Amino acid sequence: MIWMARVLAGPVLWAVLFSAVYALHGAGCHLGWSDRPLGFTDLHHAAMWTVWIGGLLLHAGLVVWMPAGQGRARWIIVAGTWIGLVSSAFTLFPVIVTSTCF
Repeated sequence: MIWMARVLAGPVLWAVLFSAVYALHGAGCHLGWSDRPLGFTDLHHAAMWTVWIGGLLLHAGLVVWMPAGQGRARWIIVAGTWIGLVSSAFTLFPVIVTSTCF
């Protein structure tokens, strides 16, 4: 059971991060966060960037500390953690960079 949790940790973290970023996108657009400047950007983008970067750091932690076991069992855990990391990087980056509110 622990082995299955280790295999699914990366994809589950991707799903949580995906939901969080899209929820912030919708909430930020509804609440007008894009009109509130924050440093070099606005509150809307800063909130999404913060969650995305925090999630990528968690993914990196999984890649480093999660793999255990030997042989094929270890390889499947490593593949799961990398799938989650790459999925989070490539599926959420366009949303964060090009997000617009209509």
